[in-house]
Amino acid sequence: MDGRESRQLQKREHQIASNNSIGFCGWILVLFSLLLSLLTFPLSIWMCIKIVKEYERAIIFRLGRILPGGAKGPGLFLILPCTDSFIKVDMRTITFDIPPQEVLTKDSVTVCVDGVVYYRVQNATLAVANITNADAATRLLAQTTLRNVLGTKNLAEILSDREEIAHNMQSTLDSATDDWGIKVERVEIKDVKLPLQLQRAMAAEAEASREARAKVIAAEGEMNASRALKEASMVISESPCALQLRYLQTLNTIAAEKNSTIIFPLPIDMLQSFMRQ
Repeated sequence: MDGRESRQLQKREHQIASNNSIGFCGWILVLFSLLLSLLTFPLSIWMCIKIVKEYERAIIFRLGRILPGGAKGPGLFLILPCTDSFIKVDMRTITFDIPPQEVLTKDSVTVCVDGVVYYRVQNATLAVANITNADAATRLLAQTTLRNVLGTKNLAEILSDREEIAHNMQSTLDSATDDWGIKVERVEIKDVKLPLQLQRAMAAEAEASREARAKVIAAEGEMNASRALKEASMVISESPCALQLRYLQTLNTIAAEKNSTIIFPLPIDMLQSFMRQ
């Protein structure tokens, strides 16, 4: 959290505390409660001392109003038994799954998308004073934000730009929950489920693309092989010795195989006469 956000949160806490004056009658009740605690000491000490854990904060209400100074804790703090009450707030990171949402994309394709959200309470005072149930409100807002963000994307963008979509969702949720004292730390898109017919169509399209690519590669290979054979034939035609050597190598290769074929070597000079004709 940067300095600007910190100053804004402190300003909101100050506004809440400035509106929480208990008045003259309230101070009379507070003094009476304090006097009663002193008269019943040390029995009253068990009702006055409260403990919150390291990951918790306590919001103290005195006659229904939040005490100035913000949240208390961790450790020990004191309350007055008759006039004070408190609420514990968990400050740890909370994780929840976004239920699968059926979304109509920009190119009119229905997909089912789910995700996961990580958030924590950044300001316990605002989380108690400004919202009834911060967890439930954040869950509902995450579902709505997921549908709104994906509705502006087409199918190809949803499948390829998950990181960008998650970042947009995080920014939107973080700004919306700022007044609740909640910090959205991370949003992830878990799964994108496509209709079965669309899956088959995409698989057929990918297979056709691969076959076309394979045919192009095979044609290029044949063309390169033809060029190599043409160059080899030109080299051999320039040298009669090279042609005779190639002829003898071919005879040697055929004779090395185990077969019943009988080869009668033909003089290369006889072939040259046929080639000239």
